[in-house]
Parts: sequence; structure tokens; C-alpha cells
Amino acid sequence: MNTHVLVAGGGIGGLACALALARTGASVDVMEQSGALGEVGAGLQLGPNAVRVLDDWGLIDELHARAAFPDELRVRDAHRGVHLGRLRLGAMIRARYGQPYATIHRADLHELLLQAVQRQDAVRLHLGARLTAYEPTQVSVRATCEDDSVFQGAALVGADGLWSRVRTQMLGAHPVRVSGHLAYRGMVRSQDLPAALRASCVTAWLGPQLHVVHYPVKRGEWFNVVAVVHGVLGQGHGGPPGSDPQAWSHEARSADLQRALGPVCGDLKDMLGAVTEWKLWALNDRAPVASAQEHAQGRVALLGDAAHPLRPYLAQGAAMAIEDAWTLGWLLQTQPVAEPVDWPALFARYAQTRWQRNARVQSRSQRNGTIFHASGALRWARNASMGLLGESLLDNPWLYSGPPVPV
Repeated sequence: MNTHVLVAGGGIGGLACALALARTGASVDVMEQSGALGEVGAGLQLGPNAVRVLDDWGLIDELHARAAFPDELRVRDAHRGVHLGRLRLGAMIRARYGQPYATIHRADLHELLLQAVQRQDAVRLHLGARLTAYEPTQVSVRATCEDDSVFQGAALVGADGLWSRVRTQMLGAHPVRVSGHLAYRGMVRSQDLPAALRASCVTAWLGPQLHVVHYPVKRGEWFNVVAVVHGVLGQGHGGPPGSDPQAWSHEARSADLQRALGPVCGDLKDMLGAVTEWKLWALNDRAPVASAQEHAQGRVALLGDAAHPLRPYLAQGAAMAIEDAWTLGWLLQTQPVAEPVDWPALFARYAQTRWQRNARVQSRSQRNGTIFHASGALRWARNASMGLLGESLLDNPWLYSGPPVPV
């Protein structure tokens, strides 16, 4: 019982957590609110820091079977089309950090983790089990769900996302921050693109109050396209006024996106025009983590978006959840075998290891959004800096060398 853990949430973070803990010999109950396991969304990027964890978990072959591995990152002006900067990925990033830079469809990463979890006999997945409250004691945590099911374990990890109920009970009911940014997401087959747009690279197009990113997924057979603009749901962008901000996906109209972007260069126009169906997300987050107490208290810890929701401008949302999970697994693995696990102490070390790094990623992601969408003097300075500093401005050694080993 001392190594039986409850995990709220069966998304990427929750499955990564269950896998990391089960690999140490712990048993895990995963409580997932939906009636079927799956992942919505489109693509995501995995830097060497996240790929390093998947390799450590023995999942690198499964990653190669599903992902793409771009050769470079290109930054271009959305309206003029000129090249602003580049960062070599592929062999160069592998040589520098020991792992590649991957791009993958969100559902494929979820499937990869789900299959790995299902190979662990000590993990039980419970669908339709939405946590309503938990009750900690000196030796355990009792969790109650909406369907009246009750689970009990030595510890609880809240991996239940931005609107986390575990977080609300632990830290109080504080509203999320509305970014004022909307993400239009779509997919397009590589074969449907002009040859010039099929290059195996991540391309970021920057413009005033907007940016667009596209990159290959599914072994390069598809491209994921994300356009971020300023706006509010229901006010010229999909759905009726007052659309549910907790909904992941809203129907989107390409005309709304075209109006928000304005005139763009030919290559970008061709890429956007190849997408036949758009989905729309409102981007929300929270202020950066301010202390270890916001990551864990007693026998309860937060992981991924429940602890540190990120804007997507550093492409590290999934990676930080995976790093969180790896850290928990490392800490549990290094516990003395003959002694009961001191979960409050373990979670305290976890929080001390993670909170500052996660806060830095949160802050850097928010700052990148300002830089990506810059106009006027800031836009000029951004472009000039990329020209002068080259790859050093786009590389992130402090990030890609992770995750840090707990001390």
C-alpha cells in the first residue's frame, strides 16, 4: 500500500506519470474523466530533453515509428517572406545534446504512452472517473469521483490539466489567465503541398500580432499547421459569444483566420490554403509557479498543466509534463528498498527540483509570444538580433540539456 499511487488524469502527463512510477515497482490507479482514452489536438514538438526521457524509458523505437525528425528550424517574415533566422536540427542537434528534435501528432504520443502503460501489470486505468475531491490522512489519500467510485493510495498526483480539480482543492479556486490569443490548428497531407513546402523543417512565420508554425508529423506524411492570432472566441472567431473556454476544440472558419492574418506572402498563403479543416482553441494559462508549495503539499503533487500550464511559444508543454513524470520516477527509484516511502518528503524534493525550471519555461514562453507578435521597434530589434546572433539566439542549451537530476 505504501507504493500505491493515485493519478488524476489520463492524458499525456498522467500516462507518463503512471509509466514512470510503475517502472519502479509502484502500483498505480489512473482516474480519467472521459469515457474513452484518446487525445485531441494536433501536433507537438519534443526537444532533446523530452526525447531523452522517452529513450530512458525504452520508447525510442516507438517514437521513431510515429514521429518526424526535422532537419532545421526556419524563421521567416509572414508578410514579406524573407528569412530571418535558422537553427540546425537533425544531426547537429543530436551531436550537441545526444538526442534528436522530434515532431509528433499529439494522438500518436498519447498512443505510444498508453501502450507502454498497458504493458505494466501494476497500472489500472479507470474511465469515466472524474475526481471531485480528495481527503489526505497521515498515511494515505482517499479520492472520490463523480460516479461515486472511491480510490485510496499512499499519494495522489494531479495530472488533470489546466482546469485541475486537484489543484483547486490544494491551492484554492483561482481563475486561469485569458491570453487574448487564439490558435487555429489544422493538418495537411505532405503530398498535397507544393514541393517547396514539403521540406523536413519547422517553419515559424512572424508578423505583428500573429505567428504561424508548421512542421511534419506522422513520419513526414502530414504537416501540422498552427496559426495564432489575437482575438476572443465568439467575437469574429468561431463559436457563439460566450463559448465554453474549457472546450478544447471549436469549429473554425478559414475566412476568420484570413481576415485576422491579413495579406501574407505566397508560400505561407499556399500552406494555409492547403488546410481543408480548421479547429480553434483559446489559449489560457496561469502565472508562473512562484514556490515549491504550488507544486506539492504533503501527499499530493501536481504535474504538467495542472501545475504549470504553458503558452505554446517555446513548444515545451508536453515536454515539461514528461520531465515532471521522469523526476517522480527517479526519486522513487532511488528510495531505500527496505524502508517505507516518505511521500511528503519525496514530493517536497520533486517540487524543489521542478518548480524553478517550470517557472522559467512559463516565463520564457510568455516572453516569446510578445517577441513573435512584435511590431514597431521591438520587431526591428528582433529581426536584427536574429541576423547578428544567428543560431545562438534560437538554441536553448539550459532547456535541451535537461531534465535536471534531483539533488
